[in-house]
Amino acid sequence: MRKLKNSELNRLNVEAFKAAKKTPIIIILDNIRSLNNIGSVFRTSDAFLVKKIYLCGITATPPHKDIHKTALGSTDTVAWEYVKNTLNLVEKLKTENIKICAIEQAENATMLNDFAPKPQTTYALVFGNEVKGVSQNVVNASDEVIEIPQFGTKHSLNISVSCGVVVWDLFSKLRH
Repeated sequence: MRKLKNSELNRLNVEAFKAAKKTPIIIILDNIRSLNNIGSVFRTSDAFLVKKIYLCGITATPPHKDIHKTALGSTDTVAWEYVKNTLNLVEKLKTENIKICAIEQAENATMLNDFAPKPQTTYALVFGNEVKGVSQNVVNASDEVIEIPQFGTKHSLNISVSCGVVVWDLFSKLRH
């Protein structure tokens, strides 16, 4: 087996990416501190044609060298917007018939492997602060809470890893 060169991967250019049909997934970053995590979420969003990223609260915005270091240009492809208040954004998106899913460990959460996204539905996935998680008021306002099953000794994953796991799972379920 021979590794493929980048030139053999047939990736979209920026214009083709912007014109491509997007996956009905929106990402909301609720007070993310790490610029590297933010950049990584952009890169994951580019890989799976995410519709948009909302950067909320203390979450930094492009352009920034530390975001760029992990985003590798995906801040130029993925649509994004800064919104100061996450709860206000969630309430606005709900009026647009977008289903809000907090990615969190909570009572009565649906395990990711059991979550069945509905066709013709756009999902906004809320990922929370590295220490405190998704704000309780945002969890309360969410239509659903999705939990990533974990079986080891630690009780959490890095936010960029969580984003990759959840976005890939929903992408694969929505594409079938």
